Amino acid sequence: MRILPLLLLLIGLAQTVSVHAQKRSMLVYTKNGKGYVHDNIPAAVEALKQIGQDEKIKVVVSDDPGIFTEDQLNQFSLLVFPSTNNDVFDTDAQRLAFRRYIEAGGGLVGIHSITGTERNWTWFKMLIGCTFSWHANFQTFTVRVTDPQHPSMKDVPLLWQREDELYFGKELYPVTNVMMSHQISTLHPKQKEQIQKNAGTYLEYYPAVWYNRFQGGHAWVTTLGHSKESYQDPVFVNHLRQGIRFIAATVKPPDFSNAYAQHKDDPILK
Repeated sequence: MRILPLLLLLIGLAQTVSVHAQKRSMLVYTKNGKGYVHDNIPAAVEALKQIGQDEKIKVVVSDDPGIFTEDQLNQFSLLVFPSTNNDVFDTDAQRLAFRRYIEAGGGLVGIHSITGTERNWTWFKMLIGCTFSWHANFQTFTVRVTDPQHPSMKDVPLLWQREDELYFGKELYPVTNVMMSHQISTLHPKQKEQIQKNAGTYLEYYPAVWYNRFQGGHAWVTTLGHSKESYQDPVFVNHLRQGIRFIAATVKPPDFSNAYAQHKDDPILK
């Protein structure tokens, strides 16, 4: 009789699908370290909750760094850091749990000042792709889609007039994939010297949105989103939605057997 083996196979497949479905959840982490805290965070949280509801992704919002343990992170398909800044973990054990989550195949969506987060942790800066150096004054400028074929660019304007902050970075990690770029020449010239200094060898365009496959995990970063009004703008909310969709579709359930770090600063092995 082959009925029993077939039945067992179907049960196994059902369990696999069920486990994967349970993993469609995201942690929206809002803790900030000492220093400037963006007033956009409550508005970002509400927008992310709505995105989660629309996409059938369970949303957990927390500012408690104690949630960063392997057992607790194992429940999340992806993490979202909305305008986090400075040190957002209290202990190196929490940093290690976050690193091992990424090594396990986890995903991260970073919004706006994510590049100013954990500025003293080299591994984190490599995951994000850089660390914050300076931003131009809040103003209207142009953002251009430079990789329109990327899935996260769906319905994003090819030329986008944004009232926002243009973020510059330093310690750039070279394996990021840029999908959108700031058009530097559209900035007001009154900060010309600082713009040229921080743009470095970039001339007309500077990275604005990028994706990084790193250490088994995935990070999608947008430097846009300074004002709280952005999170009520359907065009900007769609931008975030597409990034979340992309990471949610890219990641698999975390597999901590693939994580190897025993310390937050262990050498990169793969």
